[in-house]
Amino acid sequence: MKTLLMVKPDTTAEGHYGDIISTVLRNGFEITRLTRTEFSKERAERFYEVHKERPFFQELVSYMTSGPVICIEAVSDEAVARMRQLIGATDPADAVMGSFRKMYGKSLQNNAVHGSDSPENAEKELAIAFEGS
Repeated sequence: MKTLLMVKPDTTAEGHYGDIISTVLRNGFEITRLTRTEFSKERAERFYEVHKERPFFQELVSYMTSGPVICIEAVSDEAVARMRQLIGATDPADAVMGSFRKMYGKSLQNNAVHGSDSPENAEKELAIAFEGS
């Protein structure tokens, strides 16, 4: 099974992606694709379409287009669930010690990384994340 892990713009700019990639590998994932890319407004809107009706949608799109991101396709048994454990709770304040969001997240929106929440969403998100790669 595969999943997407995306290192968000501020975490990418701060250079934490190397530690994140190392942790993913140490936890038994195989990285089958990796790219550094920038999302256009249109691409970010498609990626976060599920949140289109939410009040934070445009702010999220603006944040995700503010700089490069690192997109990682990671493969393992139960990849989605296992990656979600490494990522931690959406709000870094609620995330467990050692999770990416606890270590690198700053707020609910600037929470360091995005991870697919289901195998179906992983397929959709991977297609958008790696388009043109």
